Amino acid sequence: MTPPDPHADPLLGTIESIIVIVVLIGLSGFFAGSETALTGASKARMHTLEKEGNKRAAMVKKIREDKETMIGALMLGNTAVHVMASAIAAGLLIRLFGESGVLYASGVMTAMVLIFGEVMPKTYALHHADSMAMKIAPLIRAVILIFAPITALITGICRFTFMIFGADLSKVSGGHHIDALRGAIELHHGPEEGVLEQRAMLRSILDLANVGVGSIMTPRNKVVMIDSSEPMQKVVEDVLESPYTRLPLWKEKPENVIGILHVKSLIREMQAHEGNLSQINIESLASEPWFVPNTTTLFDQLQAFRQRREHFALVVDEYGSLLGVVTLEDILEEIVGEIDDETDKIVRGVRRQSNGSYMIDGTVTIRDLNREFEWNLPDDKDYSTLAGLILHESQAVPNIGQVFHFYDFTFEVVRRQRNQITLVRVIPPRKVAVEKVA
Repeated sequence: MTPPDPHADPLLGTIESIIVIVVLIGLSGFFAGSETALTGASKARMHTLEKEGNKRAAMVKKIREDKETMIGALMLGNTAVHVMASAIAAGLLIRLFGESGVLYASGVMTAMVLIFGEVMPKTYALHHADSMAMKIAPLIRAVILIFAPITALITGICRFTFMIFGADLSKVSGGHHIDALRGAIELHHGPEEGVLEQRAMLRSILDLANVGVGSIMTPRNKVVMIDSSEPMQKVVEDVLESPYTRLPLWKEKPENVIGILHVKSLIREMQAHEGNLSQINIESLASEPWFVPNTTTLFDQLQAFRQRREHFALVVDEYGSLLGVVTLEDILEEIVGEIDDETDKIVRGVRRQSNGSYMIDGTVTIRDLNREFEWNLPDDKDYSTLAGLILHESQAVPNIGQVFHFYDFTFEVVRRQRNQITLVRVIPPRKVAVEKVA
């Protein structure tokens, strides 16, 4: 072992070296924490604060626009202070302990840098990303400007190296914003009341562009329609018995819809003729029907409703056959859930049993079940209802009492009317059922 130099001033050199090492480790923590804070800061919050006039938020947003330069400058600073701190520590410990000081320096600096230069600052930055990013933004901007020439050189070397190995960074997508939003929605949880409902609403908003009107429409066999050839007395009775304000009007055959009768128009006409129904021409009161393809997305249909200032459309398939009707309320219910008023018949079609199973009408849609119970039954195929799911998976018209096992669920056909499944007993996976009860 080489003895320490007796002619050196060990006290002064040791104190100076320790001070410099502490400062360098502090700088290392600053660079490491800054990188975590700037990359972890909420883009949406920075954008909102910038709109409110917060200059620090605007600075953070501008720094983040060129992430390569930002990370390059921070990594350069962090690496530089690491090397300097290690070199000074090695020199100090060699002077104190001889050649074995190198080993001591490696162990001590590894622990110091790991704890105070990486873990602690990054942990703090993870929990205070937004506030820390805004506080350090002016200093980081100055660091980026100082290191700009070296950072540019390093970035150029990296890009050239990537190009040699065939990696084109310009083709790397920075998108997937919808997936990021979906992930954020799934992480949205807490003890507050209504969190599940909020999560369901946010999911539904993102799904508007992926779901066709055929999945939420009122099917044709449930649409209340008026026969234009009926006597006016019968028409008025049918209108009064219906809970709806807009009714399709057909002539000769139900598929031939000639217009949409609005209850208000009929009442005005009755008032104008002082209740003399024989003088009313029902066809002249009907507005022109609006037909939309069943593949139209909910987002496009919502925009069309707004542009046309209409609330009611008839859904047809590729052959022009009438499939059902879709309304503005149907789309809004996809987002906020069921909207009931004093005329609605509150029939959800789902009844919970004491043993944890559910008695569900075959016409209940898969989307409603997934949203209500947070199930994951598929609803992106050629069906939209529970009965359609069973028919699709079984590839046959099942008999009463038949039991099927799909997607970890158990389905038992309880009632059938001709070829239509009208009632099904559904037993969800045990884990799902327990979570729902909890």
